[in-house]
Formats: sequence, C-alpha cells, structure tokens
Amino acid sequence: MTPSNRILNSFACLLLCDLAASCSHAAPHTPLDIYDGFEAPQLGNIWSHDRFEVGAVEMETNIVRAGHSAVKVVVHAKDKFEAGTPGTTGSERAELMEAWKLNALENTNYEFSFSMYFPTDFPIVPNRLVIAQWKQACPYGGNCSDDSPVLALRYIADELRVSQDLNKKYISLYREKTDLRGHWNDFKVQVRFATNDTGRIKIWLGDKQLVDFKGVTADNEDAISGYPRPSRFYFKMGLYRNGIPEPWTVYIDEYRKKELPPDAF
Repeated sequence: MTPSNRILNSFACLLLCDLAASCSHAAPHTPLDIYDGFEAPQLGNIWSHDRFEVGAVEMETNIVRAGHSAVKVVVHAKDKFEAGTPGTTGSERAELMEAWKLNALENTNYEFSFSMYFPTDFPIVPNRLVIAQWKQACPYGGNCSDDSPVLALRYIADELRVSQDLNKKYISLYREKTDLRGHWNDFKVQVRFATNDTGRIKIWLGDKQLVDFKGVTADNEDAISGYPRPSRFYFKMGLYRNGIPEPWTVYIDEYRKKELPPDAF
C-alpha cells in the first residue's frame, strides 16, 4: 500500500469513527491518557512506522531516563528523503509519529511530555533540525495551504527554538542558546489548537518555563480546502533535518500524552 493510500485509509477510518460516535449513546467520553516508557522489546502500537527507515529505531538499555530501556533514533543520509526546492539539499528524517487514531482535536486541551538525550558528540552546526513537531492534518486530496508544523521544537547550532508556521507565516515564540547534549532534557508541552484567541501554548524544559502564549495556534482553513472539522493535529518527535552525510542520534524516553480538563487554560 502506498503512503498516500495509507493516509487516505486512515482518514476514512477517522471519519467513520466520528460518524459512529455522533450516532452513539454509549458511555461518556473518557479523556485520552497514553504513556510509553519504551520498556517493551519492540516499538508499541501507538506509533506509526511511516516516518523512519527499517533499523533507524531500536530499543536501548544503556542510556535511559527511567525504567530499563529507552528508544534510540538514528537518521542517516537520504533516510525518508524529501526533495527540496531548487538549490536546497532536501530533508531527511527518522521520527516517531503517533498513530492516526490518537490525533489531537481542535479546541481541546492536551499535555505532552517526553525526555530526550543528545550524545555529547552531537553536532553543533547551523543545520535545520526539528526535534518535535505538531502538524495540522491534511487528508489525501485536500487543498491545504501549507504543510509546515503549526508548532515545532528546533535545535539549531547551540540554540533551542520554539516556532509556529501559521498561514504561511513563520513565528518565533522562543529562542535561547543552550546545550542539550550529555544529559536528559525533560519537555512538557500544554497546547490547545484553535483558530482564534482561545489557543494556548505553554512549554517547560525541566522546571524552566519557556513559553506562555495565548492566541491563534491553528491554520484557519475553510471546508473547501479539505481539512476535517474539527481539525486534527498529529505529533512527531525525533530527528528531521536538512540533508547531510553524517548520521545523527537521539535517545527518547518517558512519553505521555493526556487530555486536560476544559478549564485547564
């Protein structure tokens, strides 16, 4: 099955699930709360395998945040390569992407937390690198205006950056020099994706709050564009970079995603 057909089938399943839910009078909604400490021998079924090559993701028992194991993610040259515009090097990736059934919904409050370890020899270079991103889902055949992340954590040279890409406009929410190498970095992100001022983004690295933003956090696409309503947002973490020859490695542990109460923000 081609990637396009997988995406089409995934959205078809989501639409059927929404229809079934709207016609059902079953038990009340149970808030989402999922956790992965990467303790199993293989990657769990909450993750898609579409964003990394075979062998790029494996369990690790020597560098862990908690428990007995973590996940090691390695990106090599040309892994899941996407050609860029003329004059650019294109992009390559090795990312854990959440299963489609776990997509976040517009106008709903969520909290994501995860830990990342960059080796001490991780390159400090001015190469584009996205380490976590949230993208507004555009179904196969949709005429969505942009496929850039509506929220992203970037590690470029010696800077940690937080950015939005909304309606083809890049917005910087945070930018500070920091060295993420040689220790575990515990991220916590609270977010409400919305096309108006009810949107929220709050981000911590350890005990330090990096972002406290209130405003638009989603693209304002109309029904003709193909976006489902309410819009869905999918999460990825790992290594997404401009193409270079050398392999890069990151370790990830202690992932959790949970739905927060409506009055959390």
